[in-house]
Amino acid sequence: MKTNSDSELKNRTAQRIQDNLPRIDFARRHRNRGLPTESLLRLIRREAPDFWELAEVVGKWVWIQFEDRQPREITAALAEYGFHWNNRRQVWQHPCGTVTPSSNQNPRRKYRSYFPADMNLA
Repeated sequence: MKTNSDSELKNRTAQRIQDNLPRIDFARRHRNRGLPTESLLRLIRREAPDFWELAEVVGKWVWIQFEDRQPREITAALAEYGFHWNNRRQVWQHPCGTVTPSSNQNPRRKYRSYFPADMNLA
């Protein structure tokens, strides 16, 4: 008689989690979460030029926004750089060491906002 532990059937979570999912270096993620804005911008300009082209600085935070849903490799890379997904604003955000309480105001209106790639900043 086969018991549940002998079964090759998997629960829904196990079915969704596959061995080929991109791995995230959580130690690197933790280090990157504390980077100041300028250091993060230098890092992504050097290592991830596609992210650099999309990066928007809002106050001291860096936001990256895509028109469509991105593949898991992209979201894993963003997570490793220290970004998190903001579902309400539909952007990837990096706090650059500055964690502030959530606000209903639009941060783009409250703080200065610019695209460093457009300004040739490093």
